[in-house]
Amino acid sequence: MTAKILFVSLGCDKNRVDAEKMLGLLGLSGYQVTDDESEADVIIVNTCSFISDAKQESIDTILQMASWKKNGRCKALIATGCMAQRYADEIRDQLPEVDAVVGTTAYDSIAEVVDSALRGERSERLDDLKKIALPEGKRILTTGGHFAYLKIAEGCDKHCTYCAIPSMRGPFRSVPKEELVNEAKRLAEDGVKELILVAQETTLYGTDIYGRKCLHELIRELALIEEIYDELIECMKTEKKFVHYLDLPIQHSNDEILRRMGRRTSEADLRRIIEKLRREIPDIILRTTLICGFPGETGEQFEDLCRFINEMEFDRLGVFTYSQEEGTPAARMDGQIDEETKLCRRDELMELQQEISADLNEKLKGCETDVLIEGYVPNENVYIGRGYGDAPDVDGFIFVSSEENLETGDFVHVKITGSSEYDLIGELVNRL
Repeated sequence: MTAKILFVSLGCDKNRVDAEKMLGLLGLSGYQVTDDESEADVIIVNTCSFISDAKQESIDTILQMASWKKNGRCKALIATGCMAQRYADEIRDQLPEVDAVVGTTAYDSIAEVVDSALRGERSERLDDLKKIALPEGKRILTTGGHFAYLKIAEGCDKHCTYCAIPSMRGPFRSVPKEELVNEAKRLAEDGVKELILVAQETTLYGTDIYGRKCLHELIRELALIEEIYDELIECMKTEKKFVHYLDLPIQHSNDEILRRMGRRTSEADLRRIIEKLRREIPDIILRTTLICGFPGETGEQFEDLCRFINEMEFDRLGVFTYSQEEGTPAARMDGQIDEETKLCRRDELMELQQEISADLNEKLKGCETDVLIEGYVPNENVYIGRGYGDAPDVDGFIFVSSEENLETGDFVHVKITGSSEYDLIGELVNRL
């Protein structure tokens, strides 16, 4: 009887891509996928370890899945992903329930690991972090099939003082253009209508293997879709399939905090690029993420950040409280801030952004936009969709009323009739 695999993937969209590729490899090896814990012969937890909360979620999930190994059908429990890479020794010593550990660059060996685990063998696969896994074969999408993430690079060279990503994902490595074009073609053949390009540093794409920034060249080749440079801005303006949306994770705006973070930028630099983007592409949607409560952040520096956000009026914004990650320079800095203060600052920033977002959405009433339908709410009799300014999982929705039956994956033209702080309400104009 064919063994069944339960796959639980945590963390970011880049981790999701790895999970989908592992699922594809397992399918090629004859394994079946199940979403029922009671039916699983093997359970794989693709872990995250970006901040302490993510690490705890990974540990809790492993322990929860281990109960099925003790009391159910499960014969093997495998940990993959970032926490598996960063804490392989600790997992081996403190989580004996785990039968195998697979690091971030070794996931292309997942079928072999499952084979050995089902034979009762314990194993550990931790390849060189300078390697980039390029498994062949079809991904099993977990996004519904109408959109997919395309990971164009792995790792990061920035070594920001608060971040442990280089220790889990290695240095920056671009995926060759031909590999990405081929993968995009396969996804399109499978019905994918929207590709979302992801990496730790998307705008550095190509610098390691081609000797220059060439995200714009990749975009031209994909006919789809951030340091922002002139050629990229021009490509965004002229390529019709390029969604006018950029995520600029600035983290802070105060020059001293940026210096302590190791961000190698300044408030003046940030203002310059934001103003240029909005001048060149007037309808661009800009999203950012912030860290509040970084070691040594004074009340005055936090107020500098609030003023900057109030003036810049980002369309989308998320806030993290600083997480003291072991092994990072920031974890050893003086001036660590208490959790209560960090949470208060986060809440203040989010309240400010809520007001900004509500005002921006109010101005959209009466406008028309294209929407990708993603579902239906029967009790509300409305469809759920996303416009070009709404990234999956992190942004809001457009709720569409329609007398016509619509399907997930349909593109439609919608008139905006109402708004809230984060979502929009619209009515169908016509199908596209």
